[in-house]
Amino acid sequence: MTRAEPTPVTLIGVPLEEGSGRRGCVMGPTALRIAGVDRVLGELGFSVTDKGDLAPKPVEGLEAQLSPGCQAKNLAAVAGFTRAIEAATFEAAQAGTLPILLGGDHALSMGSVSGMARHAAALGRPLFVLWLDAHADFNSVETSPSGNMHGMPVAFFCGEAGLGGILPEDRPLVDPRRVYQVGIRSVDAREREEVAEHGVNVYDMRALDEMGASAIIREILAAVEAEDGLLHVSLDVDFLDPDVAPGVGTTVPGGATFREAHLIMEMLCDSARASSLDLVELNPFLDDRGKSARILVELTASLFGRRIFDRPTRSA
Repeated sequence: MTRAEPTPVTLIGVPLEEGSGRRGCVMGPTALRIAGVDRVLGELGFSVTDKGDLAPKPVEGLEAQLSPGCQAKNLAAVAGFTRAIEAATFEAAQAGTLPILLGGDHALSMGSVSGMARHAAALGRPLFVLWLDAHADFNSVETSPSGNMHGMPVAFFCGEAGLGGILPEDRPLVDPRRVYQVGIRSVDAREREEVAEHGVNVYDMRALDEMGASAIIREILAAVEAEDGLLHVSLDVDFLDPDVAPGVGTTVPGGATFREAHLIMEMLCDSARASSLDLVELNPFLDDRGKSARILVELTASLFGRRIFDRPTRSA
């Protein structure tokens, strides 16, 4: 994101844990602030406004709309956050700033991506999504084996989750063919079929091993640039290998390395295409002395222009 005048940044805290089925993510926004996300961005020359933490909007009656046998745990709480997140993200983007959502579990992307889709539609440009995650998160209320809504956000912002009552039915959606998932290594059987049927672009860990991060990101950026699209980046802690970032409740062995993740962020920075960012699924209760929070902040710094030669040496 090398610009003569850096785009101002808006931090939006989302203390959401109801989508995950496990407690702890509510502390994520605080942990990221303690790790210095605002300070690092300021040192890189960005004007940073922290809007504080969102509160969910009241929601009633959605459970009654679900068909028998469908699952969506904590629907009212997640829906309330989704509405607040969508409005806050859209407002920040429309004001000419780059929204960074400090999570919170990955259900928050139901709101953040929907807000950016509305912003992109207002600009007359397509929205692309780079989904850095161990999971595809393309479950619906009919296919989810657990009912945990952090497994539904991609299906939701593509219009396929069966949760139409949360946001307006005529809201802008994301074309699943403009969703690019990298680092995938844990997908439910029915979810795998849905991803394939809808044309989601998946680069699983085998693809990352065989092709390398640079080739994959070049392909994705070429698609974004060909349509002059906006790019929303959604970074889940479990994209990284648990040995690198243990502070997440959905660990899956065999994830991306520290260096692979930095390279991806550096290439995104060079492209100047990223228009919004989610930092999600950080669970400080499961972390090792703030290790995962610090890594997310360092990756954010790479996305916003810090180079390898600028990195300070940390004491052990």
